[in-house]
Amino acid sequence: MKKLLLVEDDTALRALLAEALRVEGYQVLAAASCADALALWQTAERLHEPFELALLDLGLPDGEGSELLKAWRGKLPLLVISARGQESGKIELLDAGADDYLVKPFAIGELLARIRVALRHRGHAVQPAQTRYQHSGLDVDLAAHRVRLHGADCHLTPTEFKLLARLVRSAGQVVTHRQLLADVWGPECTEQTQYLRLYMGQLRAKLEAEPARPQRLLTEPGVGYRLVEAES
Repeated sequence: MKKLLLVEDDTALRALLAEALRVEGYQVLAAASCADALALWQTAERLHEPFELALLDLGLPDGEGSELLKAWRGKLPLLVISARGQESGKIELLDAGADDYLVKPFAIGELLARIRVALRHRGHAVQPAQTRYQHSGLDVDLAAHRVRLHGADCHLTPTEFKLLARLVRSAGQVVTHRQLLADVWGPECTEQTQYLRLYMGQLRAKLEAEPARPQRLLTEPGVGYRLVEAES
């Protein structure tokens, strides 16, 4: 899971972008100011868990995103997202180290494509995430935040949905206990396996015909869980 830093002071846009990126399978940490962004960066460096790409707004409450661009130039792909569309300013920032520049408003699909391109240029092969899953009457649409079972809406709690979404993104593959805990509950919870057992039991109760004999959400003993591969 690629780790992204989103620096955007507009609360609504920040939430929208963060959710769209998470649906695509990215781990997103968001900041509303230069100070917040620098604090997140320092923490990631201290934990040896660096960011792999940053999205930078320019006009921030305590400074200019261009200062972050100068500080992080060459360390990771940097995409500027700004309402400022003057050609001279765009050229200046691209010359200063930005990998790309998107003028607001922009389509989420275009942003995701440009992120994939920027990561590929740094040697990371990134394909569009699997956001739709169908198997034996189970239909999961991550983008629409919708789960249906045999045509009927299935209501999941936010945590249940996050757990199922993580398994959907790796359908057919085993996801370890530690990875699930880190991605759904956070890196500080990687030893709290009781959370995982509890919520997996709740998911099975809602999605399995016989929860005690699961056919969709499978246990890989001592390793983790696997959602059966989607139908072709």
